[in-house]
Amino acid sequence: MQRKNNILSKGKHKPAFAMIMAITVIVVMATIMAIGMALSSQSVKKTADLYLYEQAILEAHSAAEYSLLKIAQDGPCSHFNDLTFIQDKIYNIKITNRYIYTNPLPAACVNDGSVNDNVYAIVTTPEENGSVLMDVSVSVIDPTVVSEPIRYFKRSIQKL
Repeated sequence: MQRKNNILSKGKHKPAFAMIMAITVIVVMATIMAIGMALSSQSVKKTADLYLYEQAILEAHSAAEYSLLKIAQDGPCSHFNDLTFIQDKIYNIKITNRYIYTNPLPAACVNDGSVNDNVYAIVTTPEENGSVLMDVSVSVIDPTVVSEPIRYFKRSIQKL
């Protein structure tokens, strides 16, 4: 006698079982494809956000160097103590400088006999004289390029 083990053969309940198997395969494949699509869209967003964050770090370093250049050109306690500018219509960069000196202060740091607001501290040792406390804040202002807010803050003490 010959055995016939064909699942898809015509019998009483065999066509219904084949339909259930086909639906199950379609549901499993659709689930796998949906998970794949979700993961790929997340990785694209994370890659873009990581790129913008790294760019913000580089912008902060450049802004700190620019601030030191302007201090060297204009002198300490000059008009360049608080600066905000926009780079490429994406980044908002804010630089704040506060100065550290010994007495007597430079003439630019004194207004009408009183200490300027830009002087952070008056120190006693000559080794600490002539420093600047620099705060640089970089944030992404264009909401169309990021999926979450990106902000980088850098504080450093630079010797003048």
